[in-house]
Amino acid sequence: QVQLVESGGGLVQAGGSLRLSCAASGITFRNYVIGWYRQAPGKQREWVATITSVGITSYADSVKGRFTISRDNDNNTAYLQMNSLKLEDTAVYYCQARWANDYWGQGTQVTVSS
Repeated sequence: QVQLVESGGGLVQAGGSLRLSCAASGITFRNYVIGWYRQAPGKQREWVATITSVGITSYADSVKGRFTISRDNDNNTAYLQMNSLKLEDTAVYYCQARWANDYWGQGTQVTVSS
């Protein structure tokens, strides 16, 4: 059974930092492209960042320079380090594992307050 479990969300003041984790099981994690997405209330889910199986990263313009995606293949975990958080970063954050199949986690809430 494949599971992706996000954690690390919470309430943080604007300008603060959070690190999200995505723990995977049931897949050969190192083969998968890992993506982070987010969905704010009333908005569509949007892509945030991606890291390939060989560690190539890409970011949405809205988070470039503030967020860092990384992965630890030995521990089947991906991370999203979020710095200089803004009010507009408030959303539910989801991780996705994509290769032969496509898997999603249940999401973790990030709330940025003023």
